[in-house]
Amino acid sequence: MPGSSAHPQFGKADSQLPLTSATSRNSSTKSSLFPPKGTDRAMDMEIQQVPWWNRRSQMERRLFILAVLLLCLAVGLALALVSVVYSQSQKDSNSLHKTTAAFTGDDSSVQTNGHYIGSNEDANAQSYCLTPSCIRSAGELLDNMDDKVNPCVDFFQFSCGGFIKKTSIPDDRTRMSSFSVLGDKLLTQVRLLLEEENSPDEAKSFHMARYVYQSCMDKEGIERLGVDPLKQILRTLGGWPVLEGASWNGSNYIWYEQVYRFRKMGYSVDYFVDFSVTTDLKNSSWRILDLDQPGLGMSREYLIKGFFDEDVQAYLHYMIDVATFLGADPSTVAQEMKEVLEFEIMLANFSLPREERRNASKLYNPMRIKDVSNFDPHTPWLEYINNILTSDIIQVSEDEIIIVDVPEYLVKFSSFIQKVPARVQSNYMLWRVAAASMKYLNEEARKISLRFSEKLTGKSEETPRWRTCVGAAKGSLANAVGAMYVRRYFDEASKQAALDMVADIRTEFDSILEKVDWMDANTKRRAKQKAKDIVEHIGYPPELLDNEKLNELYAGLELNSTHYLGNALNMTVFGTNYAFSKLRERVNKTDWIRHGRPAVVNAFYSPLENSIQFPAGILQGIFFSNDRPKYMNYGAIGWVIGHEITHGFDDQGRQFDMEGNLVDWWEPITKERYLQKAQCIIQQYGNYTIPHLELSLNGINTQGENIADNGGIKEAYQAYEKWVARTHQKEQLLPGLGKFNQRQLFWMSAANVWCAKYRDKALKLRVLTGVHSPDMFRVRGPFSNMPEFSRDFQCPLGSPMNPEKKCEVW
Repeated sequence: MPGSSAHPQFGKADSQLPLTSATSRNSSTKSSLFPPKGTDRAMDMEIQQVPWWNRRSQMERRLFILAVLLLCLAVGLALALVSVVYSQSQKDSNSLHKTTAAFTGDDSSVQTNGHYIGSNEDANAQSYCLTPSCIRSAGELLDNMDDKVNPCVDFFQFSCGGFIKKTSIPDDRTRMSSFSVLGDKLLTQVRLLLEEENSPDEAKSFHMARYVYQSCMDKEGIERLGVDPLKQILRTLGGWPVLEGASWNGSNYIWYEQVYRFRKMGYSVDYFVDFSVTTDLKNSSWRILDLDQPGLGMSREYLIKGFFDEDVQAYLHYMIDVATFLGADPSTVAQEMKEVLEFEIMLANFSLPREERRNASKLYNPMRIKDVSNFDPHTPWLEYINNILTSDIIQVSEDEIIIVDVPEYLVKFSSFIQKVPARVQSNYMLWRVAAASMKYLNEEARKISLRFSEKLTGKSEETPRWRTCVGAAKGSLANAVGAMYVRRYFDEASKQAALDMVADIRTEFDSILEKVDWMDANTKRRAKQKAKDIVEHIGYPPELLDNEKLNELYAGLELNSTHYLGNALNMTVFGTNYAFSKLRERVNKTDWIRHGRPAVVNAFYSPLENSIQFPAGILQGIFFSNDRPKYMNYGAIGWVIGHEITHGFDDQGRQFDMEGNLVDWWEPITKERYLQKAQCIIQQYGNYTIPHLELSLNGINTQGENIADNGGIKEAYQAYEKWVARTHQKEQLLPGLGKFNQRQLFWMSAANVWCAKYRDKALKLRVLTGVHSPDMFRVRGPFSNMPEFSRDFQCPLGSPMNPEKKCEVW
């Protein structure tokens, strides 16, 4: 999903953490698609023998009547559409030639609106797919497209121009997209689950998820408490100097002692230096300690623009507003927050930019804890680490090995922090605590955060409360909510169909590897073995159906339905304890907990597991249906599958071997050729611009996703071609789209995955901070590199979608 939040989050999680879907920057799971059929209720409620209609409320009766009327209307429209399709099919059969010109390359094509559309064999009523899914899909394609645009000039606008024209972005959103449509459906489904009554036969974790939701929805209770809970927390953490004024005494202040209090309370310990227990990149079956540069309150890409940049100034005003809201002296708050911002800008300048963090070997600097003092002699590192780990969980010795990702950061930080007044240090630390807490407070606090969000993203209204609260429950108790979701809504038939497609596309990737002529024999053999060894996780793990396992996972976690902020802090402490407790345990790469978060519209590749994951949430909607032609499924979920497989061989994934270890398995000459091919992708995307924002894409930071997009669509297309050749099936066309043949509909289905409309500020945020190219370039880039696309749409060589120079890695 696009962009990183400007607001800090509570705590940090290892990739096995059961409490949050967010992962640390060393997470073994890589999110690669951005920036998510009901069954009977688990427990039917007993009702009295009262007539059904009488048991309904007045609102339910009105909704029922409306539903009946809408059903009648839908049936009428469907019958009308069938009639139109039949009529259209007769026209198609008379006006279109019998050969598929776009595929064969002959001249039997018709020109429509100034561009060429391949013709089809004789079409009749039986040539069209009229299942509900096909009718719905045809309507979406027609509604989203703009057929006045030449597909050889801009296929994104051709496929999505209608979507952009008709879509208004709600004031509480930063963008609208095909993803968000499916995500909205999933959130609504989860909402219904969370608003049900608890049942004694359910897993206790289901009740916990509802407690999180209920405590978030308890606006009256939150308003009644106001800001008192946060003020009390700030006092417990030593007092926020900007609030305490002259009474704050910093004579005995030591920054790392404040970090110890943060750890106990449930706040992040990573504001100055990032500490985690993470998977060892060179021995991925075990975990290791890790120190890294910290995450910042605002993205580094903004802060390095300097103090007077308009977005940085908006951040300063946000700091001042928060401090003033909590009771800071208006006469001194501006100066104190100015010093805090200048301090954070220095941390940003000490930090390694994203472009230099793509080389995993550069970040792998193992040493003993006692040797960390060579970079920072002022911090008692053994004491620091053991206090964060806590004696209740585990303690280590000075000879324990720790990875220091960016030693240069520690050197600069160590020297700098000695010169910074204690008051500024504490003001910064507690600013981060306050900012992380604002979303848990009353409406006035949330409005202050919204004003800053509007400056940065263009979003001008709060997200509906229920959506925020569903997100809180789904994000913090992802395994529990995922179990609720799949038990009620997952269509099991889609799992086997997805497995079949994964097998097809894996076979195609192996075929591509076999054909590449720039790899030496040894590297190709290792690459083929790595591709063969990729582990698949489809839908959800069966353990999510086991209440005992879910109860065991969350044993010891205490939540209630009335304390939203308290619940968040309790979950962070519990989750951090869980992650740290795994230090001496062998990594189970197929552990159900790692892959048990299915209520999400996304897909993943993990280089440390060499695994691909397709959660239940993405196996539906625009991506997949058993009730529609294969060209649509291969174009949508097939592209996603190919994308994730290719991540194993992008600029970062290729650094890890078949077992998920950081190993250079490439022969020098092949590595050099690979980097040359990747450089073509970097330059291609780096030359894409957004003129009205005066921005160019970052070809370096987006190269991994771009390589995966290009490889994925190629694998999906060729796998579909193989399926057609293998099955000898001529699939039905879509109603109302009879002038497009099956291969053209493949491309249109694929492009529709990325139909999106952004606010300008949100688009800027994505370009500056994201690893994914904006959606329009995820269509223009890969498709223009595919000769098959140009052939299918008869695009002249030299047209924008068929450039003479094309880039190809896989």
